[in-house]
Amino acid sequence: MESFNKREFIHKNLKHWFEEEKRIFPWRIHPTPYGVWVSEVMLQQTRAIVVIPYFERWMQCFPTIQSLAGASIDEVIKMWEGLGYYARARSLHEGAQYVVSHYEGELPSDPELLKNVKGLGPYTIGAIRSFAFHQKAAAVDGNVIRVIARLYCYEEEVDRPSAQKLIRKKVEELLPDTEPWVIMEALIELGATICVKTPQCEKCPMQEICEADRRGKAEQLPRKKRKEQTILLQRSVFVIYHQREFLIQRQEGKKVMAGLYEFPYFDMETTAPSFYPGKLHKKQKCKEVKHTFTHYRARLFPTIWEAEEKKEVEGFLWASAEKMKTFPFSSGHRKIYQELMEEHANLTYRKF
Repeated sequence: MESFNKREFIHKNLKHWFEEEKRIFPWRIHPTPYGVWVSEVMLQQTRAIVVIPYFERWMQCFPTIQSLAGASIDEVIKMWEGLGYYARARSLHEGAQYVVSHYEGELPSDPELLKNVKGLGPYTIGAIRSFAFHQKAAAVDGNVIRVIARLYCYEEEVDRPSAQKLIRKKVEELLPDTEPWVIMEALIELGATICVKTPQCEKCPMQEICEADRRGKAEQLPRKKRKEQTILLQRSVFVIYHQREFLIQRQEGKKVMAGLYEFPYFDMETTAPSFYPGKLHKKQKCKEVKHTFTHYRARLFPTIWEAEEKKEVEGFLWASAEKMKTFPFSSGHRKIYQELMEEHANLTYRKF
């Protein structure tokens, strides 16, 4: 158990620092269970400054759990477009539908009931309980893990279940009975702004009691397993058009890009769109597009082809440039579409 004096030091110094230095975000102004849920899901894998406009647009479009549950998956994915990791959006949508059908459209404060909601793991449940319901609950994310690992100089790999359990227990012990949510959010803020990968120890309100800093190990901690190796993908992308329409496909199933639209693409060995049942004329190459998703790094090489006749192709659909604006595209293929529209404003009205 943490000594009383050390806990008091943390409570006093961390709270004072947080009140002086905390960043202002829209989800912090009037935290609601739904708003906290949305913001925490968006903040997974994404920097807070990037999330702000997405959060504001989302809350305007889907101001309640009921409005999110009643939206189509295409509307949800479109609103998420650009944030990446689209499984998060699908989980939010499914979770909202579950809350409407099982909890009368209101997120419960009971952690056992929250576990039933799609996509709610230990961290998000802890965040909702702490920030929205003001309960004494641990919300342990990567920021908190980094702070605790350094504060107590934990040298075990932090992605091990035993280390995660130990860190969670330590956070629970640290939280005070009075306003525990303030200290919880302050720990997250400290990890996000000061106790970062390259720590700014001289600015840290915890430096005086930090074991890792005392032992000169702050930059070495936390220890983690090796990251999954990045896989390089190289793809030929075929932008096929006929008069005012383009051939595109919607990814289905449980793929990473499920629910997103893309132009036809194949491995680099495929140099011509032989899958198309009609005659095509190659018009031009476009500049290479690069993008990353999960542990992949993709290089896309688009070429433009004009179809003599509009033919139906299984698994594909024809859509106008205007209609395509309303579709959620994967980030790489959205870049291709945007490049086309910028370079050839009259693309659908002219021949190359």
